Amino acid sequence: MSDMATASSPLIHPGEWHIHYDYAVGEIAERFFTELRDNATIYALRCPSCKLVFVPPRAYCERCFVRTTDWVKIGPEGVIEAFTIVYEPFDGLPVPPYAVAYVTLDGASTALANFVTDVDLSDPEQASAALAIGNRVIVDFVDERKGLITDFHYRLL
Repeated sequence: MSDMATASSPLIHPGEWHIHYDYAVGEIAERFFTELRDNATIYALRCPSCKLVFVPPRAYCERCFVRTTDWVKIGPEGVIEAFTIVYEPFDGLPVPPYAVAYVTLDGASTALANFVTDVDLSDPEQASAALAIGNRVIVDFVDERKGLITDFHYRLL
């Protein structure tokens, strides 16, 4: 290498992409989101072979690779598997602080992330204790549903 190549910094050009896009969610997700919107209900798919229950629903079992065919209603309660409390702002997300929990709903084998409401987040230690792994939550649906994951949130029991 020449002295010039080793002494120079890499050339960096800053840039941003802001792209709006619409996409078809597919047959499986369409039913999942339609049930959220129209019936305020969370459905999952159960593997006919190993009986794992997937939410969000998946077309094929990740354990035995069999097509999932059995729709089952799950919840409305569940257990917190993991959580985070966000105190810094991110574009496109609520004004902090807010909490997100990964919850295994009753009847499901997998967990689903969503916002947790009605928790005092002003003291991180107290909020963490309230959101502790193993604590139970219930699903609360919003009044005006749009067929989005934000049609519901979790609330501590």
